[in-house]
Amino acid sequence: MNMIDLLETSPVIAAVKNESGLENCLKTECRVVFLLFGTICDVADLVDRVKGAGKIAIVHVDLIQGLSSKEVAVDFIHRNTRADGIISTKSPIVKHAKELGMICIQRTFVVDSMALSTLKKQIESFHPDAIEIMPGVMPRVIQKIRQETELPLIAGGLLSDKKDIMAAFEAGADAVSTTREELWYV
Repeated sequence: MNMIDLLETSPVIAAVKNESGLENCLKTECRVVFLLFGTICDVADLVDRVKGAGKIAIVHVDLIQGLSSKEVAVDFIHRNTRADGIISTKSPIVKHAKELGMICIQRTFVVDSMALSTLKKQIESFHPDAIEIMPGVMPRVIQKIRQETELPLIAGGLLSDKKDIMAAFEAGADAVSTTREELWYV
């Protein structure tokens, strides 16, 4: 299944930042899980729990304690876990995951016009499978990025209610990621 099909069938991504969030997300219909916590010692077990529930496991490599911010972190995840993919703010890491055949998501914090320009260059350079725009409560920015690319767009961060989610979808987002458990059921 390609990324756009996956996001169409599961447009709300459960982003989990702790053990209780992981337990709760495994009971939802969310098919995609962003693991935003863990250590080099337990990341394989966390991924196995997600996979055991029949879900897609995407590891945020920047947030796994004990991993460096180098391409070797992706090698470790690829060789030692059953993760389907990675998410990172670091382009070389995302590019390396793509080279390994993993799902690769470029997370970007859109704080100014320079960040938008950098994102455009990243997209042209190596075409990640999806882009996560942070924060996700900027419909005009999502619209602008949608005009620039056909890559799947995920809106994440600061989404606080169903209205925020609907605004992101109306602006052109293909999916949303949220740690707010009550929004996993929207």
